Amino acid sequence: MIVELLEFTSSGIYCEKADVYIDPWRKVPKALITHGHADHARSGMGSYLASEAALPVMRHRLGTIDAQGIPYGREICINGVKFSFHPAGHLIGSSQIRVEHKGEVWVASGDYKVENDGITEAFEPVPCHTFITECTFGLPVFDWRPQAEVFEEIHAWWRKNQEQGKVSVLVAYSLGKAQRVIHNLDGSIGPILTHGAVENINEVLRAQGIDLQDTRRVTPEITKEEMKGALVIGPSSILGNPWLRKFSPFETAMVSGWMAMRGNRRRRALDRGFVLSDHADWKGLNQTIESLGCERVITTHGYSEIYARYLRERGLQAQVESTEYEGDQINENEGS
Repeated sequence: MIVELLEFTSSGIYCEKADVYIDPWRKVPKALITHGHADHARSGMGSYLASEAALPVMRHRLGTIDAQGIPYGREICINGVKFSFHPAGHLIGSSQIRVEHKGEVWVASGDYKVENDGITEAFEPVPCHTFITECTFGLPVFDWRPQAEVFEEIHAWWRKNQEQGKVSVLVAYSLGKAQRVIHNLDGSIGPILTHGAVENINEVLRAQGIDLQDTRRVTPEITKEEMKGALVIGPSSILGNPWLRKFSPFETAMVSGWMAMRGNRRRRALDRGFVLSDHADWKGLNQTIESLGCERVITTHGYSEIYARYLRERGLQAQVESTEYEGDQINENEGS
């Protein structure tokens, strides 16, 4: 019987030879973590290994944990298996995990995006024999425009609201998307205010040396005068929440890859939707796989069945494996 270098088990992606798991969804003794989002970095593991840049946010979200950080590209050996972490471009500190044993190389990508957003470590293609890829946006309809064009739209919307005496409320994931937005906003337009869930992450990242432009946490003391002309960034939980009333009059918008699908903006009663994702789009997935020279692709969360079928039609060996990762969810669990 051939023993795979990595197996998909009920607890997570398992390397039997090293006796470690990658992004496990059940409690295990040793976990290698691609990034700090709640569906990949879960509580209760015996020990954690992640990139150095990912650890502060993981400690913030998981509390006291037995964790070790490793620089990108440094190789460690566990029971004869070589592991190294490489930038995934998904959010600050996110990694792909390279696994090598007797010349066979697998890469578990976690979540990733190809476009360099200016604040996250740029995605690094890692040649391998087998590539485990997410498929969150694995359909041709998902075709991202350059982020500079999206930010031009956001700035125009913000200025229009200012002219009409409205506050602009922008919904973004508190970890990753919010910081990408803050980094790329033109702060000369007006003040940038943040919900506590966003500002807590900002503080963690600033403490580790990430250069984020000035933001201000929204508190009960903030005045109408201080809100004038502002753009407020908060998680999806603020939609329909009484917390929003303090900004009235206001307009709402969301930044998400799901805004590319007709109906998502209307169902959430948003005034605007901006298509901006921290996951690879259709062409990003294909460009990545072509660049790796891999013989086999394993597809996970998202449009995994459709994307694997597409790859097989192109002559690649592709299969689907089930995981408990959620990809980009339009509803964010801020409690995680």
